[in-house]
Amino acid sequence: MALVTGCGGDDDEGAGPTTLNWFVAIQPGGTIEEVAARCSEESDGSYEVELELLPTEADQQREQLVRRLGAEDDSIDIVGMDVIWTAEFANAGWILPWSGEQAQQVTEDVFPSVIETASFEGDLYGAPFNSNTQVLFFRNDQVQEPPETWNDMIAEAVDQGGLIQVQANRYEGFVVWVNYLIESAGGEILSGPEEVSLEQEPTEEALSVIGELARSPAAPPNLSTSTEDTARLGFEAGDSTFMLNYTFAYFSAEENAPDIFENLAVGVLPQVVPNEPSTPPLGGFNLGVSAFSENPDLAFEAAACLSNADSQLTATELDGLPPTRQNLYQDQVVQDAFPGFADIIQRSIENASPRPLTPAYTDVSLAIQRALHPPSKIDPENPTPVYEELREAVEDAVNREGLL
Repeated sequence: MALVTGCGGDDDEGAGPTTLNWFVAIQPGGTIEEVAARCSEESDGSYEVELELLPTEADQQREQLVRRLGAEDDSIDIVGMDVIWTAEFANAGWILPWSGEQAQQVTEDVFPSVIETASFEGDLYGAPFNSNTQVLFFRNDQVQEPPETWNDMIAEAVDQGGLIQVQANRYEGFVVWVNYLIESAGGEILSGPEEVSLEQEPTEEALSVIGELARSPAAPPNLSTSTEDTARLGFEAGDSTFMLNYTFAYFSAEENAPDIFENLAVGVLPQVVPNEPSTPPLGGFNLGVSAFSENPDLAFEAAACLSNADSQLTATELDGLPPTRQNLYQDQVVQDAFPGFADIIQRSIENASPRPLTPAYTDVSLAIQRALHPPSKIDPENPTPVYEELREAVEDAVNREGLL
């Protein structure tokens, strides 16, 4: 889909603005079209942004980009990257680093956790476009306050005869949950792009949470195939007390389950270890400039505009995407988009921990999924066998061994 059509390159005097191709995932509310049109207009005829809208599924988005960038396709100028792709694309030499005033411009007031997702080996490779995080949704007609810990939450759900909705299918959403639990327990999956951490005690604390939920009455019957959408539907069905999910679930309940929405409250995700703050998941998109673009200077200029404060507020207003800039959370647009819980989103992103920043991320993700799925395989009283399986699988993945 093309938003606007350029009329040739800048080698042809008088031929019109330079066309810059932005490859990015489609957003249903129209954010991408809106910001591309605005930045094209504000360039005063210097460039026009043409859209190549990628599929909604992250795996399909990455596949298309990897094929094109791997072939050094010079038709790509600006790349919309999931936060987990930065290290892979930078390490492959497919995107260019940001520097100087432009680097300062695109990181001004941006959460440090988000800047971390846009960086690789000390250099900035992405302009943060939007962020995302998970929050805890709960029924305040069943529990008055959000639980402090996972043990508390499971006990309260069982006491209420309710379920806890999570994402535990064998896919990336499961890795998001696992990483949050390990980080919240004081551990980490990798300590560097090729260095496995997985300290035993905190990792086993996290694995015990997964096993405890999976073997408790609070586990939904479809736990091992659950996704963001099945969690939403399960919560809206009325038999759940808690749900971990992204902000879209709030608006879905408002529209589709008004009886549930009437008693819907929002809190931060629970702790794994008492008195140790939780480190919620971190999602979102960063904008990179292709190393094969024929107009990299203009591409950097356009990407800076596409990711600026005005663009981020547009993404919040039209698609409910949280901004990456801390100073925007007091803006009325953000307050209106997340009524009563904008501060919870802000706090969650501040405390969030990125997933492993490694060129081998795809292999690491698959290794985690294969080692820990289904969740019921984990004995909460003795998680060591699964821990050892996980560690071996991640070590193989970092070394690119055993995974296709």
